[in-house]
Amino acid sequence: MLNYILKRLLYFIPTLFAISLITFIISINAPGDPVEAILNSGATEGQRTDKMAQENAYNQVRHNLGLDLPLFYFSFGNLTDCDSLYRISNPAHRSNLERMAYTYGNWPRISAWYSSLRKLDSRLDDFSSGDSSATVGKSDAKYLINGLYGLYDSCSIRTTILQLSDRISKSEAMKSLLPEFSELKTSFASVLGDRQIYKRYIPSFHWYGLKNQYHRWLSGFVVGDFGISYQDKRPVSSIIRSAVGWTLSLSLASMIISYLIAIPLGVISAARKGSRKDKTITSGLFMLYSLPNFWIATLLVIFLCGGDWLAWFPSPGADWPSASLPFQEWLPQMVWRLVLPLFCWTYGSLAFVSRQMRGGLLNVLGQDFIRTARAKGLEERKVIWQHAFRNSLLPIITLFASVFPLAIAGSFVIEFIFSIPGMGKISLEAITARNYPVLFTVMMFTALLTLSGNLVSDILYAFADPRISFDSKSSNKSK
Repeated sequence: MLNYILKRLLYFIPTLFAISLITFIISINAPGDPVEAILNSGATEGQRTDKMAQENAYNQVRHNLGLDLPLFYFSFGNLTDCDSLYRISNPAHRSNLERMAYTYGNWPRISAWYSSLRKLDSRLDDFSSGDSSATVGKSDAKYLINGLYGLYDSCSIRTTILQLSDRISKSEAMKSLLPEFSELKTSFASVLGDRQIYKRYIPSFHWYGLKNQYHRWLSGFVVGDFGISYQDKRPVSSIIRSAVGWTLSLSLASMIISYLIAIPLGVISAARKGSRKDKTITSGLFMLYSLPNFWIATLLVIFLCGGDWLAWFPSPGADWPSASLPFQEWLPQMVWRLVLPLFCWTYGSLAFVSRQMRGGLLNVLGQDFIRTARAKGLEERKVIWQHAFRNSLLPIITLFASVFPLAIAGSFVIEFIFSIPGMGKISLEAITARNYPVLFTVMMFTALLTLSGNLVSDILYAFADPRISFDSKSSNKSK
């Protein structure tokens, strides 16, 4: 058994690696720019109007997020690929330069072209003149330069350069930009004159080492650094830490209550199969199971939490009991506040758990060793609880494995309706706001708990039924 557990723990490593890799791929391809999301979350009217200040702020946030690093440990491609393209902050510029590199195959020339274009753009931003024609020419030139950032075919670039030359030559004041413009024309002529198309067909391999975005993200997750929230710039770890306590408390309490009620009901239903009590239990539980929890939760809030009806329970929008209260006062208030959400969280699982227990017990009650126990004259209660019960727990243990991820994922609906600041509520808010660090952290934790649940289930199988062995030698002997 110990060998099996160690093997399963070793399997965790490649499985978690695959899950983390998939999560990372989804995160980097998610819509939106994380840097812009963080900058806009703290922006007010009138801020970041200066282009240089805006660009510096953008680059600083990008560096803090590790987005100025390569994506992975290595990359495959061809010789037209640039192994340092990730350093360019503007994603649209990166995409266009990648196309240019593939089209012309000479990255050093293309890099020089991009540098001269940036230099002319910066020089144009600093250009000022009282001449109205120069102001109009500057606006037209700015429009053309912005267009060059997105062009890669030679015909379009040539046309735009000719138009730009015409705008600059029309104003005496703008002729001061001619040195930068001449450098731009020369650099593009070098791009065209030194095409190396053959590089497309020669494979290449780039090794980046540990300084890459995936390693930074994964190592941060291992040590509890899950990044920062795009909404309020808080560490995701603090958001998760404050929410996971609520969800775990409700999930574990719901699981305990559900099992304590449903398992005995399942046993009674199986022991008295076909009786009126069996039919009553089955019908009652399935009636509860058929009622949507969001509908029941809404009705409970309307009728029992104030308003025009009864005010037996606090309304969902009311303040939670203060932590400064003495424990003997805080605990009853907290329990009373959680009665309704706990009921809504639990009642739907009673029918499913009891049905699994009933089916497992009926299967065991038809086996030979149960008939032998009855033939010995044992009381029916001892036959069921001492002989059949333990062997009928396998379906319940299988079901128990699915509880682990639910214990941390929470319930979107229940937490939202009752304003519980748990994992389900923050996940829903993260989806709405595209707050991906929170969302992907919850996803990773859910995957981790799913693997843990499967391992715990396998271990509990052996305790519930000693005939089950995960040792290959023992299983071969039994055959």
